[in-house]
Amino acid sequence: MFVDKATITVVAGNGGNGAVAFHREKYIAAGGPDGGDGGRGGNIVLQADSNMSTLMDFRYKRKYTAANGMDGQGALKYGKDGADLVIRVPLGTVVRDPATGGVIKDISDTEPFILAKGGRGGWGNKHFATPTRQAPRFAKPGAPGQRREVVLELKLLADVGLAGFPNVGKSTLLSVMTRARPKIANYHFTTLYPNLGVVYAGEGSSFVMADIPGLIEGAGEGAGLGFDFLRHIERCRLIVHVIDASGSEGRDPIADFDTINAELRSYDERLAERPQIVAANKCDIVEDHAQVERLREYVEAKGCRFFEISAAAHTGLNELKNAIVEELSKLPPVAVFEADYVEPEPVLDTAGELTIEHEDDYWYVEGPWLDRLASRVNFGDTESRLYFERTLRDAGVFDRLEELGIAEGDTVGLCGLEFEYRR
Repeated sequence: MFVDKATITVVAGNGGNGAVAFHREKYIAAGGPDGGDGGRGGNIVLQADSNMSTLMDFRYKRKYTAANGMDGQGALKYGKDGADLVIRVPLGTVVRDPATGGVIKDISDTEPFILAKGGRGGWGNKHFATPTRQAPRFAKPGAPGQRREVVLELKLLADVGLAGFPNVGKSTLLSVMTRARPKIANYHFTTLYPNLGVVYAGEGSSFVMADIPGLIEGAGEGAGLGFDFLRHIERCRLIVHVIDASGSEGRDPIADFDTINAELRSYDERLAERPQIVAANKCDIVEDHAQVERLREYVEAKGCRFFEISAAAHTGLNELKNAIVEELSKLPPVAVFEADYVEPEPVLDTAGELTIEHEDDYWYVEGPWLDRLASRVNFGDTESRLYFERTLRDAGVFDRLEELGIAEGDTVGLCGLEFEYRR
């Protein structure tokens, strides 16, 4: 079964808790705190797998959880980091946020992508020792791992997409130009999912061709399986529009050309501007060749190159292949969707009373939400530090310190960290 869309929930591992411990050794009195830090929680990592061609693996398993970090121990023993969980997806998988539809990542290369970050390990009590607090009996808990729900959407990575009505010979054309073996039969919607094949056009020259299942009128608005099929043509650099030139289905080939292009435009305006070659198929059974000439004149007037072929009789295929290679040489690489999803800033509940004590020029600040705030901050990153400072200011911490008489250059201790106060 071909599955090209799935919604999954991923949960990164929690960080391990820091340890509260004190050094105990013969002949060494008051050895001091030596609690180790907790380990980092495991990340959720997406990795492209060229051997996968469907999202079938996500049809039944929808939740993925990485390992937690281990707690720290005494004697400055740090907890082991949780193992990353690597989820393999097909090349061409687009990861979206379900609420906004924004693109988080386009998995179009083999570089691993961290989808959810594991929580940082908590600090052991060794970090909280100060000249005036030499035996801290507390440690920092590990931070929770990131949890998120995402939509996986497979958009095939193909250079050329075969588009057209059902039963016009797209699958036959793919089978004779590549080694792909799609199901072929003389009835509508034989092809229920896209097929890929590699066309070899000479020494060192090849391209990937996709057979997009037959479109119908209204596909651009989702009629039939329109959205499911059209999704796979979005990346194609070139569209080969296959038309039944014989009119064996009782339709007018010119009307077919206009209808399919209208559906492409309805789905995405950019598809209507995509370079297009028209392959008039089944020319071996055309009764009135003047009909083919009318189609040629109409198509070429629209700016498209036109080729008479018969996939079944293997005629006109070399000319079509050479034209495709020529067009592809002028076009940019397969499109990659740029990430446009902006991660919202976490909302922190700053409710709760703060305790502020000071000795000389040293100020201690404690509160129920300060540890949660510090667990979200990467103090090695400028933007993260600015977020930390902005949150403290918005919560009124700086105002309270100033009311109590803090001076420029005084030291502020909070969450086991020390800062020099600047106005």
